[in-house]
Amino acid sequence: MIGSIDCMHWQWKNCPTALQGDYRNRKGQKSIILEAIAGLDTWVWHAFFGVVGSQNDLNMLGQSSVFNDVLRGQGPNITYQVNNTVYQTGYYLADGIYPRWTTFVKSIPNPQSQKQKLFAIYQE
Repeated sequence: MIGSIDCMHWQWKNCPTALQGDYRNRKGQKSIILEAIAGLDTWVWHAFFGVVGSQNDLNMLGQSSVFNDVLRGQGPNITYQVNNTVYQTGYYLADGIYPRWTTFVKSIPNPQSQKQKLFAIYQE
């Protein structure tokens, strides 16, 4: 695992008047969005603050520099093995809004088996 990715909105109390139309969340509040990636050791190694018009995680993903290399197939070369299968693409833990890319591992929406339930608990 390369890290866990998520975004959060910070309410921007003192947003300049000229920017208030651009920096609004879906509720109409003035806010700026932060995309962060943290590793297993909880070290936040990537932080990217939102650009004009960024209202959700997907908009941030399109602007963030961290995935440019991944999209070109030049992401970090990480080798690991699961169930005797060798993988060379790193992955990020993400929530349900992120696209179905091989680099994102999302929780199981309706876990049925004990194994699926355990995975969902640890992933979330």
